Amino acid sequence: MILGDARSGKLPDHITAFGRALRRAGVPVDSSRVVLAITAAQAVGLEQREDLRAALEAVMVSRQQDIGVFGEMFDAFFRNPELAQQLLSQMLPKAAKAHPVRRKARVQEALSVAGLKARTPNQGETELKFDAAMTASDQQRLRHADFAGLSASEFRLVEQLVREIPLPLPPVRSRRERAGTRGHRPNWSRALQQARRHEGELLQIPMMTRRPQPLPLLILVDISGSMERYARLLLAFLHQATQGTPRTAFAFGTELTDLRIAFRHRDTDTMLELANGAIADFAGGTRLGASLAQLRTQHRRCLVGRRTVVLLITDGLDTGTPEELDAELAWLGRHSRKLLWLNPLLRFDGYAPLATGASVLHRHAHGMLAVHNLSRLEDLARSMASLLQRG
Repeated sequence: MILGDARSGKLPDHITAFGRALRRAGVPVDSSRVVLAITAAQAVGLEQREDLRAALEAVMVSRQQDIGVFGEMFDAFFRNPELAQQLLSQMLPKAAKAHPVRRKARVQEALSVAGLKARTPNQGETELKFDAAMTASDQQRLRHADFAGLSASEFRLVEQLVREIPLPLPPVRSRRERAGTRGHRPNWSRALQQARRHEGELLQIPMMTRRPQPLPLLILVDISGSMERYARLLLAFLHQATQGTPRTAFAFGTELTDLRIAFRHRDTDTMLELANGAIADFAGGTRLGASLAQLRTQHRRCLVGRRTVVLLITDGLDTGTPEELDAELAWLGRHSRKLLWLNPLLRFDGYAPLATGASVLHRHAHGMLAVHNLSRLEDLARSMASLLQRG
């Protein structure tokens, strides 16, 4: 081989290290995928860089949104001899020095860790065990840790973990119909066509059934100071978990901020970066009533009939007038299917919505759900499905 002998025993170590770097960047790569990647690399050989890229991508990437991250990681990891103890300098030719490129935050963080390890000798085994621990026992502990109490490193890890939590919601029957063996009314036109083919005999009555469709979501996220940590994690969670579902997102503090452009991007890091640039009142106060009034006057078409499910993420510590809040919540309730309050203050045992804004919100919400740790987010889909099935 021109670029090194894959049978030398070093190739598995190189691919394993690359898999760890991908995992740090938030790409779900387990040991079975690493084994497949090693087999794929040995099968295609190392002469052609693009063949190696395609083979590794095929077995290591399982989600559409991770393709871009994989590409950036592959280019940086396999090109730079300073990364991860010069892992691939024996496998691929050194590229000419290029101008610095702007990478996604999760890619840059993963590469920074790899570069630090390259400059720290004799720590490979220690780092591997630490990485494995973070994917097992530490993750189990973090499942029940309040987001507000996480350290900086724990927060970064949890921000990646929330992106793996699904949020399957029950579909509803639309007005549009389709043919089926069961349904709510006979399909007489198809019945006559079948009878013609069987000399007038009607062997079975075909039916018409209503097409299932996902419920549209309206996501309203409080970005006041008391919600600072919860807001970022829940935005990352909902952006990833609701892809493929009709959704509209807004942030509110002292004013309403439209996040629809940010939510159109499939990559969560890009969404967070755009949202951060769009929000001007981050970590300020909360005026939910005024923000809902802005929604009603400027964005009321975001509510699709009475089918929209509203996810209102706030601790209810509102600084506006209760009269305005009451009127706007009443309007929102009339024009939506369900108004669900996702409240991080439910982390406290015996919590009761006694604050003025919280009490008003409690009267109008169809349900109040906890979202203060990973465990609660994992239970969110089941809790929401139960509330949505209550008529």
